[in-house]
Order: sequence, then structure tokens, then C-alpha cells
Amino acid sequence: MKNINTPSPETHQDYYRIEAAIRYLYSCPANTPLESIANEVGLSEFHFQRLFTRWAGITPKRFLQFLTKEHALSIIHEPTPIADTALSLGLSGPSRLHDLLVHCEAVTPGQLKSSGKDMDIAYGFHSTPFGECLIATTSKGICHLSFTNNRAAALIELQERWQNASLSTQQENTQPLIQQIFSPQWNHKQSLSVHLKGTNFQLKVWQALLELPSGSLTHYQGLAKHIDAPSASRAVGSAIGKNTIAYLIPCHRVIQKNGSFGNYRWLPERKAAMIGWESSQQG
Repeated sequence: MKNINTPSPETHQDYYRIEAAIRYLYSCPANTPLESIANEVGLSEFHFQRLFTRWAGITPKRFLQFLTKEHALSIIHEPTPIADTALSLGLSGPSRLHDLLVHCEAVTPGQLKSSGKDMDIAYGFHSTPFGECLIATTSKGICHLSFTNNRAAALIELQERWQNASLSTQQENTQPLIQQIFSPQWNHKQSLSVHLKGTNFQLKVWQALLELPSGSLTHYQGLAKHIDAPSASRAVGSAIGKNTIAYLIPCHRVIQKNGSFGNYRWLPERKAAMIGWESSQQG
């Protein structure tokens, strides 16, 4: 298993070339030579292989095996219920994201109506293995986590969601959260809290997503069945699309029933990268 500590700006920059490579691969045959992929991202084959292995911990060829429909189908067609999957994937291990003890607290009706009036929100921009992110917290937990290439647009989105809240930059306070979420070396006995703003149905879907272990996948119908709403696949998909806490609430682990990864509000290439990156950590 690779050993990633605090995500660095170097890792952050590496990701964008990996994203470009994945985007290129989506339009190419599966047997595209490594040299062609390297040329597409402006590197020699040697340097691309080294960069990719530094980022993913495995070779590009091995990583791409995790991005096939066949691999996805082999996971989502397992009959194991979502709630039991954690045990089969080693839930007790200290180097798995799903070991995080995540406590959920919903926004009160009053806070929902006032759009965050009298609420203080601290935020910071940080490097992650999947590019730069914006993370924001209230006194009750993480209320926002998104990936961005445009800081101004990301802040506008955050402010629009919490229109009457007071926002302030507090990089020193948000950095430890990024270390805990994205590094396998965090102390898994320390819990995280999320402060969720949504309808009762959306909250139910998001809490179900938190039960999906790292390296596992499900489809919309499977998630709908898990929350005892087997006919609500479309509503489940809508709720997933409204998730504003990326990666920690792992909506990227929900794919189409035919094995296709589908869209993702923070780019489908990033979703593919997350699925492959998490799968690579299981071995």
C-alpha cells in the first residue's frame, strides 16, 4: 500500500495531469499505448510512469484495470448488503477512510429558514490528491467540501448556500481536517462531525452514503433499496447530486447499474480517479 501523508502542492499538481490522462483515455481504445497517454499530458513515457506511480502508488496499467466496467460490475453485483460490506473490506484497519467516525448533525429548522443567520463559517483552500479543495466548517462540523479550479466561484457557491452566515478564512484550523480526510495516516479514533443542510430524504441518502466503505461501489437502485425506498432511484440520484460535502460523504461510490461511472458534479474524471485511487489502496 502506498504511504501518503499530508497532501502536498506537488500531489495537487500531479493530479491535474492524471485527470487529463483519464479524460484522454475516455476517448481512446482500452489498449492505448502508455507513450500516447504520456504525450497527451506533455511528458515522456518515463516521467509519466514515475509521476503516476507517485500519485497512485501503482502503475498506470494496474490503475486502469480499476476503471473498467468489468471491475465495477464485479463489485456492485456482490450480494453483500451495504451495511455488511465494511467487515469484508477490513473496517477495523487503521488506514481506511471509512474508519472515520462521522457524526452527522442536521441544520435546525430555524437555521434552515434563516440561511445561516448569526452563524460563523471558517473556510480554507487546500491541496488534496484530487486537486485543490475548499472546505468550510461551522461550530458543529464540516458543512462544505468541494473541488475547484476557481477560488472566487467556489466562495460564491459557499456564500449562496449560507447566504446570511459570516465567512472567514482560517487555513490553520481547516488544514488538520484535510489531513484527516485524505491521509491514510490519520488517527482513526478521532471522530469527525458534519453539519448537513438538506431535506429529510436527502439527509437519509447522505447518511446511507457514509456506510459505503472505501473501495466499494453501489448503484442507485441498491442505495434506494438500502434506505427502504426501492422505487425511489431517481429521487436518490437527485439527492446524491445535491451533496455538498465531496469525498467525505462518498457520492462518487455510486455508479450506474451497467458498470458505467456516470457523471459527477466535480467532473467525471475526478470521480474515476477517486474510484481507482481507493481501489488501489485495498491491495
